[in-house]
Amino acid sequence: MLFQFGFYSSLLLITFSQGIIYSILLLLKAIRTETNSNYWLSFFIFLCSLFVAPWMLGFAGWYDNQPYRDFLFYTPFQHLFFIGPVIYFYTQSLLNPSFRLTKRNFLHLIPGILYLLYAVFMWVYDKYIFQDYYFYKDGIDKDFDTWYHNIGLISMTIYFVASIRYYNLYRKLMFQVVSYADSVLFKWIKTYLYSFLVMLSLTILFDIASVFFPELNSYKGSWWFFLFFSIIMYYIAITGYANPIITKIPFEVSMFDKKPVLLLSDTFNSEAAVIDIEHEVFEAENSAEIESWKAKIESLIKSQALYQNQELTLTDIAKKLDTNAAVISKAINQGFQMNFNDFINNYRIEAVKTSFEKGEHKKSTLLGIAFDCGFNSKATFNRAFKKNTGLSPKEFIEKL
Repeated sequence: MLFQFGFYSSLLLITFSQGIIYSILLLLKAIRTETNSNYWLSFFIFLCSLFVAPWMLGFAGWYDNQPYRDFLFYTPFQHLFFIGPVIYFYTQSLLNPSFRLTKRNFLHLIPGILYLLYAVFMWVYDKYIFQDYYFYKDGIDKDFDTWYHNIGLISMTIYFVASIRYYNLYRKLMFQVVSYADSVLFKWIKTYLYSFLVMLSLTILFDIASVFFPELNSYKGSWWFFLFFSIIMYYIAITGYANPIITKIPFEVSMFDKKPVLLLSDTFNSEAAVIDIEHEVFEAENSAEIESWKAKIESLIKSQALYQNQELTLTDIAKKLDTNAAVISKAINQGFQMNFNDFINNYRIEAVKTSFEKGEHKKSTLLGIAFDCGFNSKATFNRAFKKNTGLSPKEFIEKL
């Protein structure tokens, strides 16, 4: 097989081959761990590797020799209409264990499928009908058409924004249904979204740079774009492979509605509950009912010290009060004017302050006291304590 090794082709070969290897490793990890998110990340890294392939193979001499030239012409390597939906599906599968590729989700893949059919049509027409170059009479690979790259960039940008929107809704939901929200606002999600944003920005950055360095518009100059793109891809691949995220709370959310999130029934072992992820104003006709639930919730938490449970959820409260999560969520949001996470953390902070006043910090570490009171990390404890008291734990003790 033809491959002319050189500075340009060899460097891209390294990142391309590493991308393919990590794509396979992520696929094997997905099969082994049965995690849908790794399937989507594997597909994303594979698509990114293919995106680099034409430039790598072009510098390796394929565009100058047959049959390699026709293979590059008629094989679509750059699947810009697939990359956006795949990164969006990856975001959903990371955060939501109930995410599946439904018929409705499959619609997002139709533009990419149509482009594949377009590539097949060009090959059939040129090869078997026209029997000569018709679509490729200009000698330019259709993967590099301006219309395709511009629409592809718009598509990827739209799905990037949708991914951010989905994460923000997830973040609001977690603060409403668990008392350990900080620990499930995964750093990796922000990391790969920032990395994908850099990928999207490369085109704009190189367009600006080409104004000052016109040589970037040349064939060799464009190589730098693909090198930086492949480096970012490689970073996402190795960090994504090490990502240990495991989500436990399935949900359904409307991307076009700010308020309701439908939590699936298997989350609560009962009927599905609609949780409002935005604080609401008191409704006069429900104020008496809200006050009644407030009293029940406060009594339960204090009498059983439920805040000491590091994995306490809204469901746990609902089960003990023989009701559903939606009722408890509404009572806490409207009655206490705060989300569930902050509500429970306030009880934990009060317990910590009581321990400090009793001098228990002289016998135990601050972190040990925090864990005993229900916190599950030092960072969460310090952040909650500062928010509640305006002081750090050490400053509070010194003031005592």
